[in-house]
Amino acid sequence: MNVDKFDLRILEVLRRNARATLQEVSEAVGLSATPCWNRIKRMETDGVIQRYTVKVDQAALGYADTVIVQLTLDSHTDRMIADFGAALESIPEVLEAYLVSGDYDYIVRIAVRDTRDYERLLRERLYEIPGIRHSKSSFVLRTLKQSDVPLKAADAARAGSVPQARKGPARKRP
Repeated sequence: MNVDKFDLRILEVLRRNARATLQEVSEAVGLSATPCWNRIKRMETDGVIQRYTVKVDQAALGYADTVIVQLTLDSHTDRMIADFGAALESIPEVLEAYLVSGDYDYIVRIAVRDTRDYERLLRERLYEIPGIRHSKSSFVLRTLKQSDVPLKAADAARAGSVPQARKGPARKRP
């Protein structure tokens, strides 16, 4: 799917406020309501817009700390990886999990109330998952940056300077 400057403007408006009305979005991007609506629907259908959500302050909900955990597994069979992923999925405090290259197999971001809560989570949940050989934990002291995909990079991709992810077969641009 090609994303043009109007699509990028729509995405920026919706990223700032997912509850913006169609009228607000169309005015902000300089399109009438119908073409704006068609573009939004196309981006939803093509998977550019994956969902609408709300950003929640985890500390306001009692999760004052974030822990980054690096994990190594005993085995790397498809079954082990699937089971491990399912186990992580079942732990609500696990916010993100990545299979990575390098010294560890996984990097996991976990929200906890405090160090005692983390110790409990380790004993009762994480270390109960079969196959974990080694782990290394680091408490986040301060978040310096947290953001979504940069829309400026998408603009550069549209211009052809950065490869653009595609769904389905490649299409030639007119």
